Amino acid sequence: MEKRDTLIDAARHGDRLALERLLAVTQPDIRRYAKTQCAGASDADDAVQETLWLVYRRIGALRTVTSFSAWVFSIVRRECGHLWRRMHGQAALPPDDDPIFILRPDPELRQDLIAAIHSLPDKYRDVIVLRDIQEFSISEIAIELRLTREAVKSRIHRARLMIREYLND
Repeated sequence: MEKRDTLIDAARHGDRLALERLLAVTQPDIRRYAKTQCAGASDADDAVQETLWLVYRRIGALRTVTSFSAWVFSIVRRECGHLWRRMHGQAALPPDDDPIFILRPDPELRQDLIAAIHSLPDKYRDVIVLRDIQEFSISEIAIELRLTREAVKSRIHRARLMIREYLND
């Protein structure tokens, strides 16, 4: 397990070769889990590919090495859910605050956003990073932080208000 932790840590810090090895080592576990979570084999294959792609793109946002497995499996669950909803005609638009609806900020605004997030107290920064950067669901955040769903929603709301206030100053 120590070797895998070393790969995760190196990948988090930008080592592309470590990331490629990590994906190769992790893929069988992801595939096994996807088969238990998705409706069919083709959905499982799609979920595996999407999960690998998201891990590749977002590994740098992972806070701790120990949360890697939970993070990866939450991505698989979410992807299987998306595929099932799409198959059953229940695909909904993302929420208004989803990053796909927000124009790419200019570099100065991006720096201000980073500073605003860093200025948050830890309990608010944690929920914002999990929700808006790592795209965890409210339920996943509640499990990860051992909070109620209501507490998570409240913290997200307060954190966004603090960020807005920071940016307005």
